[in-house]
Amino acid sequence: MSLADPVTSCLSPAVHYMVCKLGFEIDSHSVNSIVSENGEVCWRTITELVHYLESDQNVDYIKSVQLLGPLCESVHLHLQSLTMEQFEVQYSLWFQWTNCTELLLEVFAALESMEATAIALSLMKLTSSLERALGDVFLLIGKDCPFLLRDLLASQELAAVFGQSVMNVLRVFIGSPYGLNLRNILWHGFASPQEIPAKYADCVILLLPQLETGLRLLFTTVNKCPNRLLTAESSSLYTTFDEMLTKQLNDKEINQLPLILGESSMEFLWDFLNHQEGPRVRDHLSHGEINLNEFPREIANQILAFSVTLLCRFSEEEELAALKEHTAIKALISCASCYRSRFHPVAQLKKQVLECMKSISSWPELPIVPEEQIQDIPGLERSAEISPCISITTEILSQLQHHLPQNCYILDDLMNNLLTEKLLLELSSMHFCTLYSPRSVLEILVVFRKISTQCHQVSDQVITSTEMRYKQWINKILHSRQRHNYLRMLNSIKFLSPVLRLILMLIILELINIHTVCQKNPCDYQQYIKFLKSILQYTENLVTYTRPEKNKWDESMELTHKALIKIRTFTERKLTLMQLATQVKLS
Repeated sequence: MSLADPVTSCLSPAVHYMVCKLGFEIDSHSVNSIVSENGEVCWRTITELVHYLESDQNVDYIKSVQLLGPLCESVHLHLQSLTMEQFEVQYSLWFQWTNCTELLLEVFAALESMEATAIALSLMKLTSSLERALGDVFLLIGKDCPFLLRDLLASQELAAVFGQSVMNVLRVFIGSPYGLNLRNILWHGFASPQEIPAKYADCVILLLPQLETGLRLLFTTVNKCPNRLLTAESSSLYTTFDEMLTKQLNDKEINQLPLILGESSMEFLWDFLNHQEGPRVRDHLSHGEINLNEFPREIANQILAFSVTLLCRFSEEEELAALKEHTAIKALISCASCYRSRFHPVAQLKKQVLECMKSISSWPELPIVPEEQIQDIPGLERSAEISPCISITTEILSQLQHHLPQNCYILDDLMNNLLTEKLLLELSSMHFCTLYSPRSVLEILVVFRKISTQCHQVSDQVITSTEMRYKQWINKILHSRQRHNYLRMLNSIKFLSPVLRLILMLIILELINIHTVCQKNPCDYQQYIKFLKSILQYTENLVTYTRPEKNKWDESMELTHKALIKIRTFTERKLTLMQLATQVKLS
C-alpha cells in the first residue's frame, strides 16, 4: 500500500458491519414506550433489549446492538420531530447533573443539520463530557477514578448509583471494544464522519483524529504492516498515537516513523500528546478533562499549523503545489523544521535554571541599609567566613572553565565573568537531544530539577527576608539581636549568590553532556548519583536555614563551605560528565 492509495474505511469488516449495518434490520419501536411526555427515560424498555450470553451471563454485544438499533431509530425520529424550544423544555431539566446542558443543546442542533462532520464532532464532544460527568459521580462514593472509560463504566461505584443494567447499555454503545465502541473509533480516527449514522475546541477535536489517521497510514506504510491500518478487534490493540511514537515496535524492530518524520516533528508530537507536563490534548479532550469553551487558541493554532505542514510534506497531489509555495506555508514549514521540545524534562529544567538565575541576578537591586548606618551600630562585626567560600568557588570555576566554549576562557575575576545570566542563556540555547532519553538520563534530570527548585526557593526567601528586614530597619523596629542577624544575612548574600550561580552553571554544563552518563559503569553511575543527591541535600537544608522565621545565616555559611569542598573534590577527581566527555573526545 502506498500513501497515494485511497482508503475507503479504516474500520475492519466486523466493526464496520456492527456500526453501519447491524440493528437496521428490525422495525422501530414506539417512542412512547421509551420516553414519557415529561422527558423521563423508561429505562426498563431499554435495558430489556440488552442480551446476555447463556454461558456466563456476560453481555452479548452483537445481539444487543441488533436489538437496540431499532430503538435508536425511534429516538432519532422523535428528536427530529421536535423544535429546539420543545427539546429544551422537555429535556434540559434532566441534563443538569452532567453540568453540560449547553453542549447537549448544541448536539440537538447538530442532529437537525444532518451534516456528517457536525454529527461526528458532537458525538465526540458528548462522549468526552459524559465521561467527565460519570467520573464526577464516581468520586461521590469512590476514590481514584479509573483513567479508561471502559473501566469507569464497568465500576461497581457507578453500578451502585445507576444500576448495572443501565451501565450495560452504555457499555454497548461506548464502553467496550466488543460493542459499538463509538468513542474510541471516532477519537482515534478509525471512523470517518460519514460512517457514523446520525441515529446515536471544535477545531482540535476534529483535527486530532485526522492527524492520527494520517500518521497511522504513514506508520503502517514505512513499517510495512498495512494490516494495522484497520481498527483493532477486541482481541488486539489499536495502533494509536502511543504506539506510533515509540522507538520500537512490539516485535522489537525499530519504528521507522520517527526516522521519516525527523526529530523536530517527533518532538512536537511528544510535546503536545505525550509529555506529562505538556498539554496532552488528545487525552485531556477525549476524557472530558478540559472545558471545551476555554481550550487555548494558541494550542489549537499550533496543532493546525503542524498538521498543515505534514499535509504539504507528504502529499503528492498537484492541487497542493500552489499551497506549498504560499509565503505563510513556507514560514510554517520553516518553523516546524526547527521545532525544539518545550515540555520534555530537559526543556523544563532549562526553563527552571534560567528563571532561578534571573531571580538570583536581581539580588544586587534589593534595598539594603547604607554602610555608614551599619558601622554606627555597636557590636556588629564582619564575618570572616566569606573568604574561604569565595576562594573555593574560584578554584572550582578555574577547573570548569576548560569545559566552556573557547571564547569564555579568561584569567581573572572568574565569578563575575563566568557566573552570568548571559553565559547561562548562551549555554542553554545549545541543542539537547530529548527523544527516547534512557532511564539513567531521566533519573539524573529528576535530581537536577529538584536542585534547581530548591535554589529558586532559597532565592525567593532571600528576597523576601531582605525586603522585610530593610523595612523593619528603616522603621526602627528591629531589636539588637535582629540587627545582628540582619548583618549576617547581608554578609551571606555576598557568598550565597556566587555559590548558587555556580550550582546552576554546573547543572547546565552537565546537561550539555548528559548522554555521556551512559558510558559510566554501574559503580561510577551510583557514585555520581550519590554526589548529586548530596548537593540536593545541601540545597534542601539551605532552604530550611534561610526561611524568614529561621534566619540561620551562620549555619548556612558552614553548610555552604562543606558543600563547596564536596564539589571541589568531585571535580578534582574528574568525575563530572563534562570531564568524562572531554576525556572521550581526547581519546
